[in-house]
Amino acid sequence: MPPGARCRSGDDSLERVAPARARRNDTVTSIRVERALTQSPHVVWEELRHIERHVRWMHDAVSIAFDSDQREGVGTSFRCITKVGPITLLDAMTITTWVEKAAMGVEHHGVVAGRGVFTLSPRGTGTLLTWREDLLFPWWLGGPLGALVASPILRAIWRKNLDAFAATLT
Repeated sequence: MPPGARCRSGDDSLERVAPARARRNDTVTSIRVERALTQSPHVVWEELRHIERHVRWMHDAVSIAFDSDQREGVGTSFRCITKVGPITLLDAMTITTWVEKAAMGVEHHGVVAGRGVFTLSPRGTGTLLTWREDLLFPWWLGGPLGALVASPILRAIWRKNLDAFAATLT
């Protein structure tokens, strides 16, 4: 696996690494959604790799602005305005994992900190697309209680996002 990759060999899940600013009593919440796609990992990757297009299928992503001319690969940084119900946040992110046709990982440096990863696993002639996030909610968003309330909401939104992503492939 190339340098910077965060997936463990034989395991398509995100490493269990808490965000850097997590303190001893903070709770990291894990959310995972999956979608079986009929397209090959190559076809799925060719759409997923375009970060600027994520707002087309991520219903909670309002806009994406890159911090430099770099648009892909490890080190790409950008800011995403995210809106869930009445809550709008600025999410600063950096790509930490970039494995062609296999994985794209991100570290969140915004109000909600954490790490996320999309993994593409071949399934017959198609692909299993998995989206996993390990998130740390700040105290003013309810901390662990806020995460407990937000988790099923985010899971439902992200499932719809993966359905919308699938629709971009047809």
